[in-house]
Amino acid sequence: MRAMTVVPLRSRRSRTSPRRRAPEIIEAAARVFAQQGFHGATTQDIADVLGIRQASLYYYFPSKEGALELVCLQGVAGYFEVAKAIASAPGTAAEKLSRLIKSHLAPLTDRSDFVRVFLNERQHLPSESRRRIGKWSRGVERVFEDVVKEGVRRGEFRADLDTRLAVLAILGMANAAANWYRHEEVAIERISGEFARLVVDGVKKRRKPRSRGRRVPRPGR
Repeated sequence: MRAMTVVPLRSRRSRTSPRRRAPEIIEAAARVFAQQGFHGATTQDIADVLGIRQASLYYYFPSKEGALELVCLQGVAGYFEVAKAIASAPGTAAEKLSRLIKSHLAPLTDRSDFVRVFLNERQHLPSESRRRIGKWSRGVERVFEDVVKEGVRRGEFRADLDTRLAVLAILGMANAAANWYRHEEVAIERISGEFARLVVDGVKKRRKPRSRGRRVPRPGR
């Protein structure tokens, strides 16, 4: 088990109401799972971060698996709502795809723990919980694929594009950034901009170069 530096989010005598404190509890769980992994973490670790008794956590979730499901849900649910809004907004398919990629990476600036836990730890959920979380994940994939199909249908994107493989490649590239961007001295905004440009340029329909006709020599020359 890796050592973890405990930084309490509040003092032990906090009088915040249980309902108002729920987001703080889930944030602490996300931090612990992101740093130690699901199997390396305990509910006592979460309690230590919060500066509360371990038993107090069970007001918010029934078990460590329950805490993981709540963290994963927050890690993916926001993606789906934002993606739907982008897909239904005015604009070309290329513009929508660019915005989808940028919005997919944006949470790494302030919710990276939730994203990393969703990507790396959700396989430890019970099967029923995985199915519930999986519905949100597949929803995000469908939104991306609908936009790519729209681009093909409108003639913006290549007609030979395999839309399913394209979406899996896009999301695979974007999701992988969650595990390496912190080690690079590059802002998320720059990474997302480069990713969006790389993807959109790759799927756009190629314009045929204008053919230059052969000059016919004038008589007498």
